[in-house]
Amino acid sequence: MVAGAAERLAAAGVASPEYDAAELLAFVTGSSRMHLAEPSEEQLRVFGELIERRAAREPLQHLTGTAGFRYRELVVGPGVFVPRPETEVMVGWILERIAGVKNPLVVDLCSGSGAIAGAVATERPDSIVHAVELSPEACVWARRNLDGTGAILHEGDIDGCLPEFDGQVDAVISNPPYIPLTAWESVTAEVRDHDPALALWSGDDGLDEIKVVAATAARLLKPGGWFACEHADVQGESAPAVFSTTGSFTEVRDQLDLAGRHRFTTGRRV
Repeated sequence: MVAGAAERLAAAGVASPEYDAAELLAFVTGSSRMHLAEPSEEQLRVFGELIERRAAREPLQHLTGTAGFRYRELVVGPGVFVPRPETEVMVGWILERIAGVKNPLVVDLCSGSGAIAGAVATERPDSIVHAVELSPEACVWARRNLDGTGAILHEGDIDGCLPEFDGQVDAVISNPPYIPLTAWESVTAEVRDHDPALALWSGDDGLDEIKVVAATAARLLKPGGWFACEHADVQGESAPAVFSTTGSFTEVRDQLDLAGRHRFTTGRRV
């Protein structure tokens, strides 16, 4: 059953057919991928429908309605960017830098589903976390994911946001849109056709919003405060250059994800 479904997904170009088929069967039977239950006739019918939707490259997370991120399970769906495992590494990096800071003030820019803000607030319950997101559709999901975490969501543009915290923030973290418009053809169907455009595209070189993140981080951070900003793997030199040329940061470095790819830029406010 799973093997046949995986073959269907593989033929459709799905990157992880065996995993996705097992996850969908676990979802419809209320079991786990490691201990799959035998489906009823009705569950088998639903499973077949979900396999066809996945074969049409609808994201797995849209079908199950959830996405894991660090130690939490988030609700996701149309209108919000599905958080990726690569971003978890960046969150861990920031948490290490503020480990010795009492009641750290943290700002998550371009928050999307609230994955980053929720992770920081949950793993550092003494922190004060503010999340900023422009998309009203994404904010619907972020509110659900941040409920009970203590993190505060602000709907609006990151440019000019939170002026009351200028020069007071311990850490700024962001996963902004960074895909160049010229890279349209190379983006997978799941991302291109289902993640919101506002969360993906950022000018011809993909750096437009990263420049806004740099300016905003320079304004919000206190001296010695840290930033971390995700970027595309091909921006391992261009993204750090954005932060270096502001003159506001020191120790600007590019960091690798678990696959060894350039993934996020870090640094410290002068």
